[in-house]
Amino acid sequence: MSVLREKYEKEVVPYLMKKFGYKNIMQVPKVEKVVLNMRLGEAVSNPKVIEHAVNDMALIAGQKPVVTKAKKSIASFKLREGMPIGCKVTLRKEMAYEFLNRFMNIALARVRDFAGVNPNSFDGRGNYACGIKEQIVFPEIDYDKIDKIRGMDIIITTTAKTDEEAKELLKALGMPFAQK
Repeated sequence: MSVLREKYEKEVVPYLMKKFGYKNIMQVPKVEKVVLNMRLGEAVSNPKVIEHAVNDMALIAGQKPVVTKAKKSIASFKLREGMPIGCKVTLRKEMAYEFLNRFMNIALARVRDFAGVNPNSFDGRGNYACGIKEQIVFPEIDYDKIDKIRGMDIIITTTAKTDEEAKELLKALGMPFAQK
């Protein structure tokens, strides 16, 4: 069992039950999945870019990503339907907690001039989204072997009903939110 999952079961669940007055342990919100997404606009002119991005994301996530393709053609972007334009990976259960542990404790600490993640990036249904500008903040990526610095989106889906519950869950897990 991952360190973060243990912390969730031993510390976060009792804390959230007390704070929100849950009667049943099944009411306590939990992390359902984590989705990593990398958009690659330059893949239209250089298809090799997808290969490098897939390798980087596989190292970061520990799971092989899926290549996403364009849903429709857009002439002004020289984009045709079915062209590869990105990659994504969905992490669930242990893999999600393992990734979140590395993301919150190692990767975010390596971001230059880091003041915390945006506390307002919730969607209204208890899900959180944030982006990073460089994939090199993850220790799995070897700086000498990357071809280009790319960013990625990280979406954390929780079972929380409100943003307040989700924020409290992530804060209790150790997400470093920026102070107002």
